Amino acid sequence: MIEVERVDFVSFLTQDIKRAKQFYGEMLGLELETEGENDMEFRAGQVTLDIFDPASIGQPFAPSPAGLALRVPDVEAARAELEAKGVPFDGETVTTSVCRMAFFKDPDGNALMLHRRFDA
Repeated sequence: MIEVERVDFVSFLTQDIKRAKQFYGEMLGLELETEGENDMEFRAGQVTLDIFDPASIGQPFAPSPAGLALRVPDVEAARAELEAKGVPFDGETVTTSVCRMAFFKDPDGNALMLHRRFDA
């Protein structure tokens, strides 16, 4: 059995580095940690979000349908802020017995959600 200490980064693929930088940096307000010609890394709380153009190494592009949950203090307030910037959401905000979630995608179709557990 391996010993996992933590998650260092999660990767999303992009077809347009400049557009992805604008979305993650300006629209979502994530802090840019590193930037190269074909990839960049943003701080997303306790984990790094790596955005990479697979065409730079001859690999195909595919969006991630699995998604990334971004914990926010207030799902409705964060959703309203993003909608005011033109970010479309997929359906209404969902409330379960343990959390609230609002689903959206980046310009490449990678699944994202705003998320908040009630007990946290």
